[in-house]
Amino acid sequence: MATVTVEINGRPYAVGCADGQEERVRILGKQFDTSVRQVAGDVGHVGDIRLFLMAALMLADELHEARLALQNGTPAAAPAPAAAPGGDGVAEALNAVAARIEKIAQGL
Repeated sequence: MATVTVEINGRPYAVGCADGQEERVRILGKQFDTSVRQVAGDVGHVGDIRLFLMAALMLADELHEARLALQNGTPAAAPAPAAAPGGDGVAEALNAVAARIEKIAQGL
């Protein structure tokens, strides 16, 4: 088993992976870092766990939309911004994710 260090929001994290998968883990780490930094830019620093959770929810939502689009043969919608400018960023970001989840649920 190999170990790769990925940097997420300026902090290093050691991640175990199968031998030969190191570069893939680095690429995925960079993609996740981009999402976390986007959330942090939109809502401010609210702690790593909340930033990671919000970024993970955004990515899970995008994945779900892409899977639905593949099943339906339609193009996937563009991801919603993590938060609208102004106001309480955390609440707005969570409301945006909740609205997208409700939209998805209505389409099922």
